[in-house]
Amino acid sequence: MTIFDVVLVTGANGGLGTRFVEQAPERGAHKVYATARTPRVWNDPRIVPLALDVTDPASVEAAAAAAPDVTPVVNNAGGANGSTVLDDNAALRDLFDVNFFGPLAVAGAFAPALAANGGGALLNVLSVLSRIGIGDGYSATKAALWSATNTQRVALADQGTLVTSLHVGYTDTPMTAGPDVPKNDPADIVRKAYDGIAAGAFEVLADDLSVQVKSGLAAPIEALYPQLAT
Repeated sequence: MTIFDVVLVTGANGGLGTRFVEQAPERGAHKVYATARTPRVWNDPRIVPLALDVTDPASVEAAAAAAPDVTPVVNNAGGANGSTVLDDNAALRDLFDVNFFGPLAVAGAFAPALAANGGGALLNVLSVLSRIGIGDGYSATKAALWSATNTQRVALADQGTLVTSLHVGYTDTPMTAGPDVPKNDPADIVRKAYDGIAAGAFEVLADDLSVQVKSGLAAPIEALYPQLAT
């Protein structure tokens, strides 16, 4: 058994999710659970569509029961809704359900299966905005998941599960269709993420921006937020 034997991808219908599904067989996966709220049809017998709504505990538990053979879980499902942290609002709570509590539920539900299958790996898809608060509510949700990822890494170490965080800037997916800026090729990002898992990396900085922002964390705060400099 290898770490890529049976891959499960949440948010499989999205831009990065589709690439995670497509590239898994290239890594040797003989089965790929492609999960989404409304699973799509895939023209590959190795790909198994599976219903999974990360915000619905019953759906998460049902998916975990249906996929007990997973070796890595790719926690990719996420969203953005323009919510703000400047007040207590329903939109922000909804976004935390999708970007924070949902991935935590998936990790908790599938952790026993990963342990039973030799440890495996958990990949949490984060963002460069997990480390720099210019994305308002979105940044807050990804920063929370980054912190939780660091805790999961320690908590799941004894069962042999590798926990990896993926940090990435603007990538050419439907979620980033609006901004007119240079964007990463999602296929390249997924390739680097899978390379990181194969190498046993705790963290994957998938583009130059993510590298620059991480290095900036060691500098005074105004280095990341020039608007705060006096």
